[in-house]
Amino acid sequence: MPRAQSRAATLGGSSDETESAFYEALQRGDIDLLMSCWADDDEIVCVHPGGPRLLGPTAIRAAFEAMFSHGTLRARPVQVHRVVALTSAVHSVVEQVEVMLPDGLHQAMVLATNVYHKTPEGWRMVAHHASPGVAPDAQVDVAQRPVLH
Repeated sequence: MPRAQSRAATLGGSSDETESAFYEALQRGDIDLLMSCWADDDEIVCVHPGGPRLLGPTAIRAAFEAMFSHGTLRARPVQVHRVVALTSAVHSVVEQVEVMLPDGLHQAMVLATNVYHKTPEGWRMVAHHASPGVAPDAQVDVAQRPVLH
């Protein structure tokens, strides 16, 4: 068994451990570690900011491989809100992402929802949905925002 898969296989203790491995894989550009964080299921889903809905491990792997071909993704969770049940967990995450552009290094905030299920192999990601966010100090007061749904 490759090292990345055995590493993720030991992450059965909590959804936090799987999430930690996911963000480590992003920062290292380690596609094997990243994919070992996902459930082995054709129904897994991933949406990157402004991107299409990706269904299944083949589409998700291809998207992350394309992303890694341009370098690693320096994303780290800075705020996490967790809802955990016996066999599922939902993490609402504020990610701080660093992106190198022609005019230099830029930071962006991304809002992500990571969903985990407890499987026989341990906690595995079944959904990752990310969208552009705003810096915490620039957020509009919730009471001032219109309700969309």
